[in-house]
Amino acid sequence: TPDSRPPAFGGITSSMESVDTAPPLVATARPASGMALPRLRSGTIVPLLVFAATCITVGILWDISWHVTIGRDSFWTPAHMAIYLGGTLGGVLAGGLVLQSTFWHRDVCQGESVGILGLRAPLGAWVTAWGAAAMLTSAPLDDWWHNAYGLDVKILSPPHALLAAGMYGVVTGAVLLAAAARNRGTSALGTTTAPSRTWVVLAMGIQLTLASVLLTEVSFPNLQHTGTFFLASAILYPAFLTAAARYAPAPGAATRIALVYLGLAGAMVWILPLFPAEPKLAPVYHRVTHMTPPAFPLMLVAPALAMDALYHFTRSHSGRAMVLLRIVGAAVLFVAVFVPVQWYFAEFLVSPAADNSFFAGHGRFLGYMARRTEWRELFWRVDRDPVTALVLGKMLLITLGSCAMGHTVGAWFQRVRR
Repeated sequence: TPDSRPPAFGGITSSMESVDTAPPLVATARPASGMALPRLRSGTIVPLLVFAATCITVGILWDISWHVTIGRDSFWTPAHMAIYLGGTLGGVLAGGLVLQSTFWHRDVCQGESVGILGLRAPLGAWVTAWGAAAMLTSAPLDDWWHNAYGLDVKILSPPHALLAAGMYGVVTGAVLLAAAARNRGTSALGTTTAPSRTWVVLAMGIQLTLASVLLTEVSFPNLQHTGTFFLASAILYPAFLTAAARYAPAPGAATRIALVYLGLAGAMVWILPLFPAEPKLAPVYHRVTHMTPPAFPLMLVAPALAMDALYHFTRSHSGRAMVLLRIVGAAVLFVAVFVPVQWYFAEFLVSPAADNSFFAGHGRFLGYMARRTEWRELFWRVDRDPVTALVLGKMLLITLGSCAMGHTVGAWFQRVRR
């Protein structure tokens, strides 16, 4: 009881007790006014970066629809503004993390940052900052390109390639920051790890969706019976699905990111045609009255389920032989599941049965410059680019390499702490 305590000698006992019971001090940087600068925490940064990544991905899908519906337009279109909002927000957030880790809270952030040229920031912030810089650089370059050479005939012109690399940098930075927060055991929203898992899955799903845009020109439903489509798919998609299955930020991670891709890309299919629009450039071969939807997303959920099952049932086993077995098994499962599922789903998409607002099939994804004749019900280029046994063999080899890369990246994601 307070009465039983020995008397304080010269106040020393009471002062020592006050020191022992005081909360530990945290080193914070203070400006000249003496007010402590607030610390940017993952609970704020990660959700905002995921939002920025969503703006970029939605914006690029919207912009493609804008071009095939309206044509080349002013730089200040809503789609462009969504893209550069995401890039600018990502750059501002990354810059704030650099300032915080270098000056404001250097001691506190030491274990969560890496140094580059005397400055410090989390790895994800550096990747995001580079991506934002590339995006902002591509804007005036793209305007000059169009003034000098006219309209683009391909999606990946040099300015667009720089823009694509920058967008991918911002989105990848969001993945890295979310993964680092999850791996440190601190969530993006509190003290449990469940919310941070959600942000990692969302960021990886957005990353997959953005990457799929690169294959737009070879992934139309009418091209999904060609060897080029399956070979291109083998290069890209198995790596993302294997990385998620290997990293496993949440149960069934590969399936979850495939569902994020399906939901985000599908939302653009369903929402864009609700807005009226008409072409502004000639020649107009097909009358368009509303925004043109993108093609329906691929059925990546099917191989993702199989790959998740493989990693789930072999997770308790270790060793190089098991690693090799997982990679080979993932590659075989991707080819064995994706090829027939997408083959028959493509047949549905080009049929009159898919001529509705949900699936946007039967040529609904074609813009005003495409003649909507009977060829929209046919598969294109199958005579000179067929799917043969040789093509499937090449696809399996490419998928093996893609799965090996994804497995390596997924293992590395588990070690990211900064």
